[in-house]
Amino acid sequence: MGAHNMKILLVDDEEELLALLVRRLKRNGNEVKTAASAEEALQLLQASSFDIGIYDIKLPGMDGVELLKKTKEIQRGIEVVMLTGHGTVETAIESMKMGAYDYLRKPYTLAELEAVITKAFEKKQLHETNDGLKRMLPVNQRFAIVGESPCMQKLKNLIERLAGSDVPVLIEGESGTGKELVARALHFWNRRAEHLFIPVNVSALSEGLLESELFGHVKGAFTGAVSDKKGLVELADRGTLFLDEIGEMPQAVQVKLLRFFENEEFRRVGDLMLRRVNVRIVAATNRNLETEVAGGRFREDLFYRLNVMRISVPPLRERREDIPLLVRHFLEPHRRGRDIDIDERALRALMDYPFPGNVRELIHMLERGLILAKDHLIREGDLLIPNIVPQRKETEIDEWLSLSQLEKRHIVRVMEYCHGNKTKAARILGISVRNLYRKLEEYKLS
Repeated sequence: MGAHNMKILLVDDEEELLALLVRRLKRNGNEVKTAASAEEALQLLQASSFDIGIYDIKLPGMDGVELLKKTKEIQRGIEVVMLTGHGTVETAIESMKMGAYDYLRKPYTLAELEAVITKAFEKKQLHETNDGLKRMLPVNQRFAIVGESPCMQKLKNLIERLAGSDVPVLIEGESGTGKELVARALHFWNRRAEHLFIPVNVSALSEGLLESELFGHVKGAFTGAVSDKKGLVELADRGTLFLDEIGEMPQAVQVKLLRFFENEEFRRVGDLMLRRVNVRIVAATNRNLETEVAGGRFREDLFYRLNVMRISVPPLRERREDIPLLVRHFLEPHRRGRDIDIDERALRALMDYPFPGNVRELIHMLERGLILAKDHLIREGDLLIPNIVPQRKETEIDEWLSLSQLEKRHIVRVMEYCHGNKTKAARILGISVRNLYRKLEEYKLS
């Protein structure tokens, strides 16, 4: 169970089970203490430090979840594994949000328990090794996320709070808000930063190709498989796999991803051999996954696995005060060797625009502005800002357009600007071509 002995605290009110676990875990040279109640466990935690805690959720008196909460107040560095029976799985998932490393569903095997304890101990050791180095990094180097608005400060603080965790994260937000930047920040500020961050756009791949890309294949698995190929899951071992647009994942691949979640084991397409890796999953979606689950388009069990921690990225229209910062951030690299700037009227026009395409749309506007600008000064006309909503008086609020009407009009304008080129239009809109086709069909736009 690893090169170093562990100090383990077992908390369960079943005496026979405790005795069995103690015998098994002590065989590997570990120091094991037991408690039959949360109150007894707290006394042990006050008296001695532990590497690993194994808590049954159902305990007499104070339950395992409350014990977890108090444990983290006493010993922040301990990694806790929750043991759950039928009917308490949702509670176990909630405990992971509170800092538990993982949970095991009863009945479990001793081998499964040993495996999860080993992984928890490895995480504790790596986290302790990297803690000092992380604290030395200046704050402005922690995130490549631009914005000082209250909602962005809240977002950055949440990312920092998740620094030492390996729990799955679900990032929600409209297209173009910067969900991948958030995923990269989660990776950078984690011990996994020393390993690969691998993004994959789920919506860009067909079902068969997506399975092969994720899990790999062996030679002869299908036509064109001329050699063995590692999948992205293998390449991301000890790092982070970012699944963008997870809401568009085909159901057959959802099943395979769920199996991978359960034990981090997988098979390459066409292979019989089980492989095992240690990967953190971060997923993103611009859809409402609860709605997708209710409609039968997304598996409920996979949703619960992904939704251990959820981050919402605000749209640009809700943080307009960040637009000048974003403009300066984008223009800075282009100022080298020439005096590029944007005039006040153009900046005001950007501040007034609703940005249905969010930050990605802002970047595209500035790219156009750089091309069309004269005398190295970007003016309002250089940005080609779509005139979607005319100026109205406050008394005419009831005549304002709905978000769906705004989106439809904006798609029409962009399609006209691109002369019907869907690939170019999708790039400007910040969505996949597949998603654009779906919206054209939804709005009955030929």
